[in-house]
Amino acid sequence: MNKEKYSEILKMAISNEIEAYDFYNGVSGKVKDGSLKSIFSELAQEEKKHRQILEGYFNNPSKPLVFKETADYKVSESVELPELTMDMQPSSAIALAMKKEEEAKNLYEKLATASKDDDQAKTFNELANMEREHKSKLEDVYTSMAYPEVW
Repeated sequence: MNKEKYSEILKMAISNEIEAYDFYNGVSGKVKDGSLKSIFSELAQEEKKHRQILEGYFNNPSKPLVFKETADYKVSESVELPELTMDMQPSSAIALAMKKEEEAKNLYEKLATASKDDDQAKTFNELANMEREHKSKLEDVYTSMAYPEVW
């Protein structure tokens, strides 16, 4: 994969992180529940960190794009996408965030599968790993909130 194509992929991923940040930050500013404000503010900051990480790779294309492989427990796949409301329950808010991360992971996995260039596919798979890690963290939080009896 040439440098220009790699840059295009990273620009798209950075744009996705900005969109996720704007979403989480916007929700944080609108919900009434203090714990939800905190959760969405924290999610916004995570997306901001992702953006900074990706910009680091963008500014140094010789540095390999590598994210740790995380288990995918598929919790979000068993949950319906809740409607965003300003008075939603914390577990629904986490479910919404979980579904957003699942969508991002799925997009990168599909792009990896569709890639004919091995390096390009590897880049998309690494981006999917990044989103899978965030999804996994949210699944842990969701399981704790939605199913407190497991504790």
